[in-house]
Formats: sequence, structure tokens, C-alpha cells
Amino acid sequence: MTLAKIFERLVGEGAPVELTAYDGSRAGLLDAELKVHVRSPYAISYLVHSPGALGLARAYVTGHLDTHGDMYTLLREMSRLTDALTTGDRLRLLAAVMDDPLLRAAVSRRLDPPPQEVRTGRTSWFRHTKRRDAKAISHHYDVSNRFYEWVLGPSMAYTCACFPAEDSTLEEAQFHKFDLVAKKLGLRPGMRLLDVGCGWGGMVMHAARHYGVRALGVTLSKQQAEWAQKAIAEAGLSDLAEVRHLDYRDVTEGDFDAVSSIGLTEHIGKANLPSYFSFLYGKLKPGGRLLNHCITRYDNAQPAIRKGGFINRYVFPDGELEGPGYIQSQMNDAGFEIRHQENLREHYARTLAGWCRNLDDHWDEAVAEVGEGTARVWRLYMAGCRLGFERNWIQLHQILGVKLTDDGDAGMPLRPDWGV
Repeated sequence: MTLAKIFERLVGEGAPVELTAYDGSRAGLLDAELKVHVRSPYAISYLVHSPGALGLARAYVTGHLDTHGDMYTLLREMSRLTDALTTGDRLRLLAAVMDDPLLRAAVSRRLDPPPQEVRTGRTSWFRHTKRRDAKAISHHYDVSNRFYEWVLGPSMAYTCACFPAEDSTLEEAQFHKFDLVAKKLGLRPGMRLLDVGCGWGGMVMHAARHYGVRALGVTLSKQQAEWAQKAIAEAGLSDLAEVRHLDYRDVTEGDFDAVSSIGLTEHIGKANLPSYFSFLYGKLKPGGRLLNHCITRYDNAQPAIRKGGFINRYVFPDGELEGPGYIQSQMNDAGFEIRHQENLREHYARTLAGWCRNLDDHWDEAVAEVGEGTARVWRLYMAGCRLGFERNWIQLHQILGVKLTDDGDAGMPLRPDWGV
């Protein structure tokens, strides 16, 4: 049985995806805009030995599986077509594969994963040491500043934007996100802000430029820190803003008026959340506010970390997601009074759509800069995450807490004053 016939048996005739294979067979909607090409039997080996997203990633990243058309649309259609597959369907697929001598030979050989894959090991008690965290952050963020400039755009903001209107651009939405954080924190001239996991310094520069705040950002990525310091100097903000290549746990200054954590909590780890929020609480003056912005799970029934999954092995080694209620409880138990929280799930889907377009627009330059395998990782990861936010497999929450004064004063307005 040809590969195309196997595909057709699984998803039905006339699927809106054209599949072609190295054996010359084809199935699905001929001349469709969305195409999948199985270039070698080794693609099937990856899929059989690692079913699901990990096997798909290995086949695609190595180039044994190729695609044509918008990656997000392809993943959405393939997800819809395969949602109804049963265990029996998958077993029949395996049986059909084993009937082909060429495929049987390929599947009998377990291939090494591509070099972009990281194996962090199974020993959870070593996770989130300073050394291991630095290595995990470097894997993802020290790819290439030029690559990130192409993907993220001028804002260099690698976190969920907030779109104030349907027709807002990505840059407008990133500005609005930083401004929303600043307003929730109640920033005013002369205040001191600590931004942990500051990335390329977007929040630090926004607070200094638009609010007259003295802002310190810290990041474990050396490339980010170097880029940010250069950008701060070029913007003439060196008297107010600074970014250091530093673990947040090594910040010695205190008495900050506000702390922002935008996209760092995902890297902290469940076991470290109590000490993390206690540390940030200790850095604030009484009356100071913390804005925690992070990706969350839609519930707490699923595992916080999928050690063998695509995201953990290719994108965020040691990353862990918690439900919004759990994070809020940890903030509360660390001493913060919770004053506001909101879910920006749909905004992250829109943000990722913008990043996907940017990558496609700069595909040739990106491949030349970081290599085709790494560029393929990013194309697959961002398109898949966009689908995840749209389907409510993952969410994005901002949670605002305040460190009360000794007499219980929160210094908060009676009603939120930060608008939409």
C-alpha cells in the first residue's frame, strides 16, 4: 500500500491537503494550497518511534518531511483531520507501514534526533539551579539578535502583545502592552522599577522614556543584555535605564516602587514559585506593586512540564506552566494582596500570527543566519503555539499584586485607572 493510500484511509478522500511521497504516490486535494511531502522513509521512522508532535518535529526539522503553504493553516487542518483518529486507526497505520519492505527497514532503524533537540535529563532535583537555568535560557534566547529582529520587529518584544483595536499593528500592540503594565504598576517620574527577565529591555526603556522611571532590567541571556545596553545608549536613556546580564536571584538592590515580571515565570519551576514571589516581595517598598505576566495552563489537571515533548526539547528546556489560580495563590501566600487579573489568550494568538508573518517574510535571511533546521523549529513552534492559544490549550494571564503598608494601605484607586 502506498503512503498516499495510507494517508487517504486515515483522513478520507478529498482532504484539503495534498500529500505527496517519495514513492510517487499522492492523495488529498490535488493542487491544494497546503501540501505535505514525505521526502524519505525516515520521516515515517520518526513518526512511528515518537508519535505525535515530537515525531512530526523531528521529521520536519531534519527535512525528511516538507511542507508548502502557511504552517499555521496546515497544522489547523491536520489537527482537525486527525482529531477523530482512534488507537485502532493508528495501529492499522502501523500495520500498513510494516507491510512495505522499504518502510519496514526504515522503521527498524531508530534515528538520532536532530542537533537542535536538547535533552536535559530526567533528574528533576537539578532543575532550575542557576547554572542549568542559564544554559536553558541561552539555548532559546542566544540564537541570534539579528534573527530576533526579523521575527519580533522593531519593538524586540518577545512576549504577548495587547491589541487595543481590531486593526492595531503588532508594534502598536506591543507599545500598548508595555503601557498597560506601566499603568497597572502606577509608574510615575522618580520611581524605581525592577524588570526581571527583561529580554531586550523593552519594558525598561518604555518606563524610562515615557514615565521618567529609573529602571533596572536583568536577563540570563548575554546577547539580550548586550543588545539592550546598546539600544539604551542610542536612545539617550543611560541615566535612567540599565540592563544587566544577571540572574534575578543575584539582584542586591531593594526598595523598588514596582516590579514587572513579563514572561519569566514560565522558566521558574513550580517548586521555586514560593521563593520566587517571596524574593520579589522582599524587593518592594510597602505599597509597591508586582505585575506578573506569563503563559498559563487552562487547568491544573495536565502536567506542568512535558519532559519528552516538542516544546521542552526544542524551545523551552525545563519550562513549566501552572494554572492562573495556582500562580495567584503563590503570590497571595508570599504576602501580595491580589488586586486584578486578566486573560490575554486571544492577544497572544494575534501576536504569534504577526511573528509567523515576519519569519516567512524573512525566511531566506533567517535560514542563512541560523540554519534551516533552527528556522524550521521556529516556524513549527510559533504556528503550533498560535493554534494552542486559539484552541484554549494554553492561556496568558496578567496578575497584579500589591505589598500593603503596615496599616493595610494598598495605595490603589477605588476602580482600575489603566483603561482597556
